[in-house]
Amino acid sequence: MMTDREQYAPGPASGAQVRKGGEKWTLILARELRHSPEKVWQALTDPAHLREWAPFEADGSLGTVGTVKLTWMGTPKPRETKVTRADAPKVLEYNDTRWELEAFAGGTRLTLWHNIDRRFISWGAAGWHICFDVLDRLLHGTPIGRIVGGEAMKFGGWQRLNAEYAKQFGIEAPSWPPKAAKNS
Repeated sequence: MMTDREQYAPGPASGAQVRKGGEKWTLILARELRHSPEKVWQALTDPAHLREWAPFEADGSLGTVGTVKLTWMGTPKPRETKVTRADAPKVLEYNDTRWELEAFAGGTRLTLWHNIDRRFISWGAAGWHICFDVLDRLLHGTPIGRIVGGEAMKFGGWQRLNAEYAKQFGIEAPSWPPKAAKNS
């Protein structure tokens, strides 16, 4: 019998925009979820929930203004992170990331604003797209487990999304693995 995870395939690239400015661009990714803003807020702020879907782990709640340590997948050490705004269940801001939650049609419209090196913006869009899918299933009570970092990149759907988002953003998709890494 196939597991939900084996059957999972991400849908087409959608709901993303890019604001271009200098070396850092802002990725804006919106998704409609079938759950209340309160439930989505908990998934965005509670370390136990974050471990199930997000590309990082937190050593404390992101739901209050203050400092937490985030360990991003594939990075060796935690990064001190300042939560600068935690207006439950509407707006959450830390570092280069802003989340907006809006009650919508019995669920939540979730919008992520993420500043990212412009060379990797299609990677970011593909990665967050998959994270949002995993989050949606987690909230729905049918978790498939986190798919992030190198593991996501080995995933067929990620490759396709990377190419689709690059095309939508009018950029060349960075190759994986990065060309420089092949010689090292």
